[in-house]
Amino acid sequence: MGKLFDTIDDHLRQWMEQQPMWFVATAPLASDGHVNMSPRGHDAFAVLGERRVGWVDYTGSGVETIAHLQENGRVCVMFTSFDQRPRIVRLHGLGQVHLPGEPGFDEVVALKPEHPSTRAVITVDVTRISDSCGWGVPVMDLAGERELIRQHAEKKGTEGLVQYRAEKNAQSIDGLPGLPVRGH
Repeated sequence: MGKLFDTIDDHLRQWMEQQPMWFVATAPLASDGHVNMSPRGHDAFAVLGERRVGWVDYTGSGVETIAHLQENGRVCVMFTSFDQRPRIVRLHGLGQVHLPGEPGFDEVVALKPEHPSTRAVITVDVTRISDSCGWGVPVMDLAGERELIRQHAEKKGTEGLVQYRAEKNAQSIDGLPGLPVRGH
């Protein structure tokens, strides 16, 4: 078993913010519901306090993380090092979804570069912070960020994204509510 941390100190914060990718795991309460694991990237993650983190959530083809958090809040955020030092850090906690115009949304968006695909902000009140060795994780080189999500959002435009979210993000694959559909 790895080390448990009381808080996210400066050293741990810097390490997490240096990772180009992290993963978010959530699940519905129903035992026959689908567990979801989503990779995240870009400069979207922020440490907001000693036991609080958040990230800008971009428009995607699904809405599982948002739907699960709205239902039960349970979340695990995992960072892993792909460079020479093997390390995995997990943040377990209770997540909350913040939509545009809400204080939690503005708090995180103000810390990150503007992105046309932004649909929500997720914050997590962290209840457990741990690390483990990561010896089984391969060493890889980063070629760069994909710009496809930005290009997709710019091509669709504001109204196109509203329509896309209404079609793709209104409910999870298990039928849980996702993003509200404008006008409903």
